[in-house]
Amino acid sequence: MNQRTRKAIGTAATVAFIAIYALVMMAVGGMLVVGRGTAFELPFYIVAGVGWLPVVMALIRWMSKPDTA
Repeated sequence: MNQRTRKAIGTAATVAFIAIYALVMMAVGGMLVVGRGTAFELPFYIVAGVGWLPVVMALIRWMSKPDTA
């Protein structure tokens, strides 16, 4: 698979992942966290806010691999 194809697939996967991740985190936060006070909300939002980074970083690393000759 060439780099151009990987980038197209990776971009679509990144957008889909972030959209689904945001919806899941909103549902989890709404059910378990909201209304319990700042001591619960702040750590949840910090963890949820950076939780998507490892997955997206792995996708970007995969997309950026050079083509094999």
